[in-house]
Amino acid sequence: MATEDKNDAPADLVDPISQLPGFHETESRIAVHGHPIHAMSVAFPVALTFCVFGADALYWWTGDEFWARAALWAAGTGFLFGMLAGFSGTAEILLVPGIRKRAPAWTHFIIAVTLLALLGTNWGYRLFGYEQAVLPYGILLSALCVLVVSFTGWHGGKLVFDYRLGTSKGS
Repeated sequence: MATEDKNDAPADLVDPISQLPGFHETESRIAVHGHPIHAMSVAFPVALTFCVFGADALYWWTGDEFWARAALWAAGTGFLFGMLAGFSGTAEILLVPGIRKRAPAWTHFIIAVTLLALLGTNWGYRLFGYEQAVLPYGILLSALCVLVVSFTGWHGGKLVFDYRLGTSKGS
C-alpha cells in the first residue's frame, strides 16, 4: 500500500482562507523601530501572574503578611500591564489583515481577554483585606490564572514563532 507525499496534495485541498486578499500581510503595525509592542509587553503580565501565585504560596507557607501584600501588588500590576498589552494586541488584530483572517489569532485573543478578567477579579478580591483573601480562594484563583496564562502564552508564542504573525519583516 503506497502512501501519497504530502507535497502532492490535490488542488481542491487548498485552504480557501489563504487565498483571501491580505492573508499574507502579517507584519506588525504597532511597533517602535520595527519592534512589535505587543510581543515586547506581554512578558510583564505573564511574569507577574506567576509572581502572584508564588507570593500566595509563600504566604501560605510562612504566614508573613509581606507575601499577601506582595501578591496584591503583583495582581494589580499584572492586570494593568496586561491591559496595556491587550490594547496593543487588539490594535494588531484589528489593523493587520493577515492576523485578523486567522482563527488561531482570535482564539489567542479570547483566552487573553479571559485571563485579563481573571487577573482583574484576583486583584479586586484582594483590595479590601489582602491577608484574608489569600486562603483558600486567592491561591486557587492565582493557580487558575497560572493555567490560563500558560495556555495563552503558549498559544501566542506559537502564533509568533510558527506563523510569524505580528513580527517585523525588516532586517
